[in-house]
Amino acid sequence: MAHLLGAEALRVEYPTRVVLDGVTVGIGDGDRIGVVGRNGDGKSTLLRILAGTVEPDGGRVTRRGGVTLGMLDQADELATGKTVLETIVGDRSEHEWAGDRNVRDVLAGLIFDIPGHTLVDDLSGGQRRRVALAALLSREWDIVVLDEPTNHLDIGGVHWLAGHLKRRWSPGAGALLVVTHDRWFLDEVSNDTWEVHDRIVEPFEGGYAAYVLQRLERDRQAATMEAKRQNLMKKELAWLRRGAPARTAKPKFRIEAANALIDDVPPLRNSVELSQMATARLGKDVIDLLDVSVTYGDREILHDVEWRIAPGERTGILGVNGAGKSTLLKLIDGSLEPTTGRVKRGKTVVVATLDQQLGDLSAVANERVSAVIATKRTSYTAGDKELTPGQLLERLGFTSAQLSTPIKDLSGGQKRRLQLLLILLDEPNVLIMDEPTNDMDTDMLAAIEDLLDSWPGTLVVVSHDRYLLERVTDQQYAVLGGRLRHLPGGVDEYLRIAAHAAAPTGSQDAGRATVASVTATAPASVAAAPTLSGAERRTLEKELAALERRIAKVQGQVDALHVSLAEHDVSDYPGIAALHEQVRGFEAELEAAEERWLELGELLG
Repeated sequence: MAHLLGAEALRVEYPTRVVLDGVTVGIGDGDRIGVVGRNGDGKSTLLRILAGTVEPDGGRVTRRGGVTLGMLDQADELATGKTVLETIVGDRSEHEWAGDRNVRDVLAGLIFDIPGHTLVDDLSGGQRRRVALAALLSREWDIVVLDEPTNHLDIGGVHWLAGHLKRRWSPGAGALLVVTHDRWFLDEVSNDTWEVHDRIVEPFEGGYAAYVLQRLERDRQAATMEAKRQNLMKKELAWLRRGAPARTAKPKFRIEAANALIDDVPPLRNSVELSQMATARLGKDVIDLLDVSVTYGDREILHDVEWRIAPGERTGILGVNGAGKSTLLKLIDGSLEPTTGRVKRGKTVVVATLDQQLGDLSAVANERVSAVIATKRTSYTAGDKELTPGQLLERLGFTSAQLSTPIKDLSGGQKRRLQLLLILLDEPNVLIMDEPTNDMDTDMLAAIEDLLDSWPGTLVVVSHDRYLLERVTDQQYAVLGGRLRHLPGGVDEYLRIAAHAAAPTGSQDAGRATVASVTATAPASVAAAPTLSGAERRTLEKELAALERRIAKVQGQVDALHVSLAEHDVSDYPGIAALHEQVRGFEAELEAAEERWLELGELLG
């Protein structure tokens, strides 16, 4: 594998702390590297140093002669006064870029809904981000560096981008370095993972799933060592507590050894164990949308939507931007009344919304975190423990110093966590989450998901983060053509519907563009189920029942293999590879069975 780019003994120091110290890394042909770590630990700084846009305080970066590198930074700097098309294709003539399949693919995948003659000065933030990404990907690079490329992309866009990056280079050629909180995307595009933490960069083989497995093994080994250290520390401290004469008469090295152990004990890992937040009781009826339609002017956003939300239901909502997801959420929380139809709410329903605007915090922006929490309650019960407000916040990743920080000075991710905590402390029993992953790193997303796992209310989530959507919800719906459609096959079914809508064009280059067109295609466009005789129906019903049993059995085998993987020795690479191969085989069988299950469901009506 040819070396493309490397860094040796990197050091980056800010006035208050050292971010990177002694970091040595290398990138070669064929590398596809995902970068993870907590916010503020230096992921973006590392990317900028490797790309040459930031100079390190120590160490050096080397690049093989002739190697080209393109980077998407978090700041979208676009030249003013240019059109979208000029920004993306530059001064290339039309016949040149129109004949380039890569350029056509990028245009169809990222700016299908933005006219090429539009000035970039008139674009929204999300549109500017997509144009900047398209401008980068429309050119040839040996190394592509992406910092949060999935921001402002919907699920279809993220799926397209993953596919584009996987087919961009031939195997063993080119290199990709990407920072993103989208864990599904990481798993799709990366074959190695770098974790930036505690001033170092630690490499792991494989994508996000393999990284989690290896990190758990690392933490397990560290916990075993820590348990031995703690036992020794207890013995030392027990000896020290025997009294003043013992502390002064015994050899000083024993006292120094105990103090060294105390000083060297690492801080406890932040965890979220709010397993039993008090919630208002939900009755049998929660929220029913009955033949609801919503019209803005001459445009009908939602048409004859019927949805009965059950107690404890966990639902993810899919749809392209502008499909009507936000309108649907407003109907649920009561901030919008339908044009026709009605919304029926249970008497005990208390709805809370975690939105993208952080508006709930603006009124207390100058208050300290601890003071705002103290106005809610003086103590909280998490599981079987009574916690102070400070202890509760620390479980959500806040340090002691941050508890006295004014809310306006918190980072975006900290504000999101605080907003969620304040909402839950108000004891809602229906929680709406609108793009909750913004400004969250992967560790904190896992912590939030753990919190939601044990929250007993009804949950409705709108998110472009496929991993989170599938992780915290049990079923998914899509807003398609103004209607609400259940997706038994989840996100994969939604993407298949989009691909089906694209099929009539007969153009692969237009595939992503027609994902948007699904909003103009009502579910009625799917062919009606044929009329079946009694014997045919019974045969299909038997096949359906057999398929359901087979799906349950294969899913059990997949789950058992995942348990085996979690318990397997991470140094046994052949064994892990064999287990992964078995998992892929069963998952392929499962996918085929589920597709047939969906076909039978359509036939049986």
